[in-house]
Amino acid sequence: MFKAIVRKEILGNILSFRFVVTLALLLVVVPVTTFVLTSDYLKKVSDVSQRRAETETYLRSYGHFNRISNILRADMPPLPSETLVRGLSADVNLSEFDNDPLPVMFPLVDLVFVVTILMSLVALIFAYDSVSGEKEDGTLKLMLANGLPRPQVILAKIAGGGLTLLVPYVMSLVVGLLVILVHPGVGWRSADWGALGLITVGTVLYVMLFYALGVFISARHQASSASIMTSLLVWVLLVLVVPSLSPYIASFLSPTPSRIQVEREASRLGDTERDDLGRKLEAEGLRAILARYPILSEKMSESDQKRLAERDPAAREAFEARRKAVQSAWDEANRIQGEKITAVRKAAAQKERAQMSLSRTISMVSPLAVFAYVATDLTSTGIKNTAYFERLSEVWDKDFWEYARKKIAELQAKDPATDWWNTAVDMSDRPRFEYREERLGARVQAALPGFVLLLGYGLVFFVLAYVSFLRYDVR
Repeated sequence: MFKAIVRKEILGNILSFRFVVTLALLLVVVPVTTFVLTSDYLKKVSDVSQRRAETETYLRSYGHFNRISNILRADMPPLPSETLVRGLSADVNLSEFDNDPLPVMFPLVDLVFVVTILMSLVALIFAYDSVSGEKEDGTLKLMLANGLPRPQVILAKIAGGGLTLLVPYVMSLVVGLLVILVHPGVGWRSADWGALGLITVGTVLYVMLFYALGVFISARHQASSASIMTSLLVWVLLVLVVPSLSPYIASFLSPTPSRIQVEREASRLGDTERDDLGRKLEAEGLRAILARYPILSEKMSESDQKRLAERDPAAREAFEARRKAVQSAWDEANRIQGEKITAVRKAAAQKERAQMSLSRTISMVSPLAVFAYVATDLTSTGIKNTAYFERLSEVWDKDFWEYARKKIAELQAKDPATDWWNTAVDMSDRPRFEYREERLGARVQAALPGFVLLLGYGLVFFVLAYVSFLRYDVR
């Protein structure tokens, strides 16, 4: 009997106009979305390749240490999974666009949007009259009059309705994947397919919990007209309001300075205050050196100093002593100010992490936020991957500046009077940043609490629907 009720629910939904509209909508939205995202991904790959080539060309001519801080940096490469899930890659700066700000004003749709917005809304549209509608038609009273147990009826309704919704989703996803795979430049790996399979599991949980929610709302109303309005109200609150308000609530409960304020203070400490301290320490350090080497008081050009150092060991010793004193003074200034900058940024980062954690916790009241975290964690496009990328960047940055110090030491050993800060250096042997995507197992571990929470929401809504239907007056 249970199978018969499930079959009835599936056939009733498939033959409805709602199913036809849903299928048509998804068959248009998902393939078009994957086509646009795939084209965007291929463009990013091309841009990255071109930028790397231009960087190498620039460094061959202008490889000065005072010019490379904004040129050589760790960049997040485009990932094949971005053809389905954009994640944090959607966050762009308006200043990066010269003539086309539309990507900022109208962000692209992705699979997360399709599931969290479209599928949740469709689930409620399918479920809003699953109980109240059948009561109005008289079929619910007839079913129960024939001795069908209420637990079987409600379970079959949720199972049949949820399975029906997965049909158009799977069909549209298959078409979207075909659009992706026809592009030779997109190379999905086994980990990407594994992530997609787990996202599909999350989609099933997400759709089922919203369908159970719709059945619960329907079982709390005697009229379908009231049920649909309540469903829309709940959908707006869970899907639109809670995720949008969570950052503002967190910023109110756990305030933190803006990054602009932090960087402005760091710039002041590392610029004007550092220069003042450096000049002061340099003057103090040079007093003894000037008294010991009177030749340093004479005004000479850099070329004259080089010629004098080559033929006069005493002059070379004087220039070297002055260089060491100046270097020591500025190293000390950089160390002192660097510690201050680190302390400012560390304090701000701690506050920022606390605020972000609170915002994430508040937003997870919404199943939409939970699914978004699961999908982006699995595809390496979310907050977790940002932290992972920052750790890789810090390691590379440390390696590169260790390499830079060795290069500078080599220049100074060859010619103590050289202006190493503005001297072209061959950096072809420099450490290069290589991003390696985190293993799927670590991503699954991060997404596991989200799966548990989605399952928990689904069970809560199912229990509510079950209890409400047991007490439902079918007369």
